Amino acid sequence: MRIAVSGSIATDHLMTFPGRFADQLVADQLHTVSLSFLVDTLDVRRGGVAANICFGMGQLGARPVLVGAAGADFTEYRSWLDRHGVDTGSVRISDVLHTARFVCTTDADHNQIGSFYTGAMSEARLIELQSVVDRVGELDLVHIGADDPEAMMRHTEECRTRNLPFAADYSQQLARMSGAEIRMLTEGAAYLFANEYETALIESKTGWSAEEVLTKVGTRVVTLGARGVRIERAGHPAIEVGTPEEETKADPTGVGDAFRAGFLSGLAWGVSLERAAQVGCMLATLVIETVGTQEYALRRAHFMERFTKEYGSDAAEEVQAHLG
Repeated sequence: MRIAVSGSIATDHLMTFPGRFADQLVADQLHTVSLSFLVDTLDVRRGGVAANICFGMGQLGARPVLVGAAGADFTEYRSWLDRHGVDTGSVRISDVLHTARFVCTTDADHNQIGSFYTGAMSEARLIELQSVVDRVGELDLVHIGADDPEAMMRHTEECRTRNLPFAADYSQQLARMSGAEIRMLTEGAAYLFANEYETALIESKTGWSAEEVLTKVGTRVVTLGARGVRIERAGHPAIEVGTPEEETKADPTGVGDAFRAGFLSGLAWGVSLERAAQVGCMLATLVIETVGTQEYALRRAHFMERFTKEYGSDAAEEVQAHLG
């Protein structure tokens, strides 16, 4: 099964300020703020939802196709993804814009001041999915993640026109979308991904009940944080999968992307929805134990040992056959 993953590609520039922002602000001068913070550390990390998902799938051997837009500064990032099993041949490179970038400073109280530069991400709307099909062959699923909003609309419309199965996963873009836009991006999706809050927001904005949503999509996948995931299909009992015990809790950033990477890899292998969710939960646990969205190492023996402990030997034997 060949899966293309569309969405954002970005780099994160994360800095720490040893003081408190509040101590630098003068109440009667807030209308004319001009501040510079001398920071102690700078971490530059690879990110973007589509790139994060593809990295995880590549680690699991699923060979995903990354679809998105980046700048000429993508060369090193491309090499990293290529080396970790991601097909980056369908990434559009902008002639004039840099790769999307998140720049954030965190103070001693964990307050943050950040900026997000969309940059080349705005050119994702120019990507035609048919060009991806022409290059790699038929696609069995297109995962449409958070991206330039017009790109998300275009990819969804093209999937419908060309009868390409697609997964709707708007995550960070959900807050800015109208009910009409959400309905347009959702109807006919093979899969709908959301967390519990996003699930409620989707129903509120669209006016659809939970039951009506299940008539619009094939499968709804609701992540439940530390409680795991619930999978729902019309006319079928819900499937609930718990998460493995964490060895440590370092950083929750990218956990949702890792779950999707594991789940989509399971779909690519052709295993059951329950088994795919188990793989997703196990990979998400590795990410929460690591600082950074693509800094974890998938050591297969360690992965399978923990997977077996949580989900049993029968489940592990099935996954082992695909993981190698």
